[in-house]
Amino acid sequence: MANHDIEENNGRSVVSGRRDFRDKKPPAPLIGAEELKKWSFYRALIAEFFGAVVFLYVTVMTMVNYYQLADPVKRGDPSPAIGILGIAWTFGVAMFLVVYSTTNISGGHVNPAVTFGFLLARKVPLVRAVMYGVAQCLGALSGAALAKLVVGAYEYNEYGGGANLVADGYSNGVGLVAEIIGTFVLVYVVFSSIDPKRNAIDSHVPVLAPVPVGFAVLVIHLATIPITGAGINPARSLAATIVLRHKAAWRVQWIFWVGPLAGAAIAAFFHQVILRGASVKGLGSFRSQSVL
Repeated sequence: MANHDIEENNGRSVVSGRRDFRDKKPPAPLIGAEELKKWSFYRALIAEFFGAVVFLYVTVMTMVNYYQLADPVKRGDPSPAIGILGIAWTFGVAMFLVVYSTTNISGGHVNPAVTFGFLLARKVPLVRAVMYGVAQCLGALSGAALAKLVVGAYEYNEYGGGANLVADGYSNGVGLVAEIIGTFVLVYVVFSSIDPKRNAIDSHVPVLAPVPVGFAVLVIHLATIPITGAGINPARSLAATIVLRHKAAWRVQWIFWVGPLAGAAIAAFFHQVILRGASVKGLGSFRSQSVL
């Protein structure tokens, strides 16, 4: 039964109706082989695959068209180009739409780094995490290939195909740090948006979870595009590099795996252990408060 806190509002007593919070959900199984027997698991894989297809197609098409419009030789006038702000908005809105469409089926990860963070936090088992990663990479590859088919191989290769590179003037170390920080912010926002404490306060919060995730992607791209093109998603970086077949992109591909996975691991540790006190709770040092 929910506790009802009495609060004063303009001189009147108001019953707030806030619900008790008891974080009793057990951690996910370590391996989770039983997932393979569930149809819901395969529906989730399809959702992750389809989400990655849509995300890569929309974002890669936007980036290729941006560089094409900004080409002074071909167009003569770069003014129609949407600029970095437009690209960042495309990534943010696309992520919002994909997460909103798939979150009730698969959780709306669409990113191996997010899935890796969930694995470390024991929110998904190993089998689901590995298969999600495979589905995300295959979906991203399909989306990038579809973009190349639509825009044309010449234009796709000529204007970079959305592949991630460390920009001139920056070292690989700086690029790695940028990817770690960017992915940390993203995964931390994801964890915060699904925190069960928020659901205990307001049941509408989970419905709005894709909004902060989309805005996180937006601001991360604004900050990181000038350095690495803002990978923060190993599937997205790998797919664009494979389809483009660019040697320079292959040489720095490790940055767009090590950085995001490290950032996700730090975010999982920070949220689960530092903010939520998972390690202390495991020792029984304190219990979740019955009233927030």
